[in-house]
Amino acid sequence: MTAPTPWLDPDEQAAWMSLMAMVMTLPPAVDAQLKRDSGLNFFEYSILSQLSAPPDRALQMTQLAKLVGGTLSRLSHAASRLEKQGLVRRRVISGESRWTELVLTDEGMSVLAAAAPGHVREARRLVFDRLTREQVAQLRAIAGALTEAASPEVAATLEGAIKEADAARPDEPAS
Repeated sequence: MTAPTPWLDPDEQAAWMSLMAMVMTLPPAVDAQLKRDSGLNFFEYSILSQLSAPPDRALQMTQLAKLVGGTLSRLSHAASRLEKQGLVRRRVISGESRWTELVLTDEGMSVLAAAAPGHVREARRLVFDRLTREQVAQLRAIAGALTEAASPEVAATLEGAIKEADAARPDEPAS
Protein backbone atom coordinates (compact mmCIF):
# COMPACT_ATOMS: atom_id res chain seq x y z
CA MET A 1 0.00 0.00 0.00
CA THR A 2 1.29 3.43 -0.96
CA ALA A 3 1.63 6.12 1.71
CA PRO A 4 -0.73 9.07 1.29
CA THR A 5 0.64 11.93 -0.81
CA PRO A 6 1.99 14.74 1.38
CA TRP A 7 0.29 17.58 -0.52
CA LEU A 8 1.85 21.03 -0.46
CA ASP A 9 0.33 23.50 1.96
CA PRO A 10 -0.64 26.94 0.58
CA ASP A 11 2.75 28.52 1.44
CA GLU A 12 4.67 25.62 -0.12
CA GLN A 13 2.46 25.71 -3.22
CA ALA A 14 3.02 29.46 -3.65
CA ALA A 15 6.79 28.98 -3.19
CA TRP A 16 6.82 26.10 -5.69
CA MET A 17 4.87 28.12 -8.26
CA SER A 18 7.23 31.08 -7.77
CA LEU A 19 10.28 28.85 -8.15
CA MET A 20 8.92 27.27 -11.33
CA ALA A 21 8.12 30.71 -12.77
CA MET A 22 11.70 31.80 -12.06
CA VAL A 23 13.14 28.61 -13.58
CA MET A 24 11.06 29.16 -16.73
CA THR A 25 11.68 32.89 -17.20
CA LEU A 26 15.18 33.70 -15.92
CA PRO A 27 17.25 31.47 -18.27
CA PRO A 28 15.52 32.71 -21.45
CA ALA A 29 15.99 36.34 -20.34
CA VAL A 30 19.72 35.79 -19.77
CA ASP A 31 20.04 33.85 -23.02
CA ALA A 32 18.30 36.60 -25.02
CA GLN A 33 20.64 39.29 -23.66
CA LEU A 34 23.74 37.26 -24.48
CA LYS A 35 22.56 36.39 -27.99
CA ARG A 36 21.59 40.01 -28.68
CA ASP A 37 24.80 41.54 -27.35
CA SER A 38 27.48 38.93 -28.09
CA GLY A 39 26.08 36.25 -30.38
CA LEU A 40 26.71 33.59 -27.72
CA ASN A 41 24.00 31.56 -26.10
CA PHE A 42 24.06 31.09 -22.32
CA PHE A 43 25.47 27.56 -22.58
CA GLU A 44 28.36 28.76 -24.75
CA TYR A 45 28.99 31.73 -22.46
CA SER A 46 29.01 29.38 -19.45
CA ILE A 47 31.61 27.19 -21.15
CA LEU A 48 33.90 30.14 -21.87
CA SER A 49 33.37 31.54 -18.39
CA GLN A 50 34.22 28.27 -16.64
CA LEU A 51 37.30 27.83 -18.82
CA SER A 52 38.54 31.30 -17.90
CA ALA A 53 38.85 30.42 -14.18
CA PRO A 54 41.75 27.90 -14.07
CA PRO A 55 45.24 29.39 -14.51
CA ASP A 56 45.82 27.31 -17.67
CA ARG A 57 42.27 28.07 -18.95
CA ALA A 58 41.57 24.35 -19.38
CA LEU A 59 39.14 21.87 -17.84
CA GLN A 60 38.47 18.20 -18.29
CA MET A 61 35.39 17.83 -20.50
CA THR A 62 33.55 15.66 -17.94
CA GLN A 63 34.09 18.21 -15.16
CA LEU A 64 33.17 21.10 -17.47
CA ALA A 65 29.92 19.36 -18.45
CA LYS A 66 28.91 19.21 -14.76
CA LEU A 67 29.83 22.85 -14.18
CA VAL A 68 27.80 24.14 -17.13
CA GLY A 69 24.80 21.91 -16.55
CA GLY A 70 24.98 19.89 -19.72
CA THR A 71 25.61 16.37 -20.84
CA LEU A 72 28.95 15.40 -22.31
CA SER A 73 27.23 15.07 -25.69
CA ARG A 74 25.74 18.58 -25.51
CA LEU A 75 29.11 19.97 -24.40
CA SER A 76 30.86 18.20 -27.27
CA HIS A 77 28.45 19.73 -29.83
CA ALA A 78 28.88 23.21 -28.33
CA ALA A 79 32.65 22.73 -28.21
CA SER A 80 32.64 21.90 -31.92
CA ARG A 81 30.79 25.16 -32.68
CA LEU A 82 33.18 27.14 -30.47
CA GLU A 83 36.22 25.41 -32.04
CA LYS A 84 35.06 26.45 -35.52
CA GLN A 85 35.02 30.05 -34.26
CA GLY A 86 38.52 29.67 -32.79
CA LEU A 87 37.30 30.27 -29.22
CA VAL A 88 38.34 26.92 -27.74
CA ARG A 89 40.45 23.92 -28.68
CA ARG A 90 40.50 20.34 -27.48
CA ARG A 91 43.60 18.82 -25.92
CA VAL A 92 44.02 15.10 -25.26
CA ILE A 93 45.89 14.30 -22.06
CA SER A 94 47.57 10.90 -21.86
CA GLY A 95 49.07 9.28 -18.83
CA GLU A 96 47.84 6.50 -16.58
CA SER A 97 44.43 7.46 -17.84
CA ARG A 98 43.43 9.43 -20.91
CA TRP A 99 40.98 12.31 -21.10
CA THR A 100 40.14 15.35 -23.17
CA GLU A 101 40.36 18.90 -21.96
CA LEU A 102 38.77 21.94 -23.47
CA VAL A 103 41.11 24.94 -23.58
CA LEU A 104 40.05 28.58 -23.88
CA THR A 105 42.04 30.32 -26.64
CA ASP A 106 43.18 33.94 -26.53
CA GLU A 107 40.41 34.75 -29.01
CA GLY A 108 37.89 33.00 -26.75
CA MET A 109 39.13 35.02 -23.80
CA SER A 110 38.66 38.22 -25.82
CA VAL A 111 35.11 37.25 -26.80
CA LEU A 112 34.32 36.39 -23.16
CA ALA A 113 35.82 39.69 -21.95
CA ALA A 114 33.65 41.58 -24.44
CA ALA A 115 30.48 39.66 -23.46
CA ALA A 116 31.00 39.73 -19.69
CA PRO A 117 30.06 43.34 -18.89
CA GLY A 118 26.63 43.04 -20.52
CA HIS A 119 26.05 39.67 -18.89
CA VAL A 120 26.98 41.01 -15.46
CA ARG A 121 24.71 44.04 -15.94
CA GLU A 122 21.86 41.67 -16.84
CA ALA A 123 22.58 39.44 -13.81
CA ARG A 124 22.47 42.54 -11.62
CA ARG A 125 19.26 43.81 -13.23
CA LEU A 126 17.46 40.49 -13.00
CA VAL A 127 18.76 39.23 -9.65
CA PHE A 128 21.24 41.10 -7.49
CA ASP A 129 19.81 44.63 -7.68
CA ARG A 130 16.54 43.20 -6.35
CA LEU A 131 18.03 41.43 -3.33
CA THR A 132 19.63 42.50 -0.06
CA ARG A 133 23.05 41.09 0.91
CA GLU A 134 21.23 38.80 3.34
CA GLN A 135 18.97 37.56 0.55
CA VAL A 136 22.00 36.93 -1.68
CA ALA A 137 23.46 34.69 1.06
CA GLN A 138 20.08 32.97 1.42
CA LEU A 139 19.85 32.52 -2.35
CA ARG A 140 23.26 30.84 -2.41
CA ALA A 141 22.27 28.51 0.44
CA ILE A 142 18.86 27.69 -1.06
CA ALA A 143 20.25 27.16 -4.56
CA GLY A 144 23.00 24.95 -3.12
CA ALA A 145 20.51 22.86 -1.15
CA LEU A 146 18.22 22.40 -4.15
CA THR A 147 21.14 21.53 -6.43
CA GLU A 148 22.36 19.01 -3.84
CA ALA A 149 18.91 17.38 -3.81
CA ALA A 150 18.68 17.28 -7.61
CA SER A 151 22.29 16.30 -8.34
CA PRO A 152 24.78 15.77 -5.52
CA GLU A 153 27.57 15.32 -8.08
CA VAL A 154 26.90 18.71 -9.70
CA ALA A 155 26.61 20.35 -6.27
CA ALA A 156 29.98 18.92 -5.21
CA THR A 157 31.64 19.99 -8.46
CA LEU A 158 30.20 23.49 -8.14
CA GLU A 159 31.24 23.82 -4.50
CA GLY A 160 34.77 22.74 -5.45
CA ALA A 161 34.89 25.32 -8.23
CA ILE A 162 33.66 28.06 -5.87
CA LYS A 163 36.32 27.14 -3.29
CA GLU A 164 39.05 27.16 -5.97
CA ALA A 165 37.88 30.57 -7.22
CA ASP A 166 37.81 31.94 -3.66
CA ALA A 167 41.32 30.61 -3.00
CA ALA A 168 42.64 32.17 -6.23
CA ARG A 169 41.29 35.63 -5.33
CA PRO A 170 43.62 37.99 -3.54
CA ASP A 171 42.59 38.88 -0.01
CA GLU A 172 40.10 41.71 0.22
CA PRO A 173 41.61 44.93 1.53
CA ALA A 174 40.59 45.82 5.08
CA SER A 175 37.82 48.39 5.33
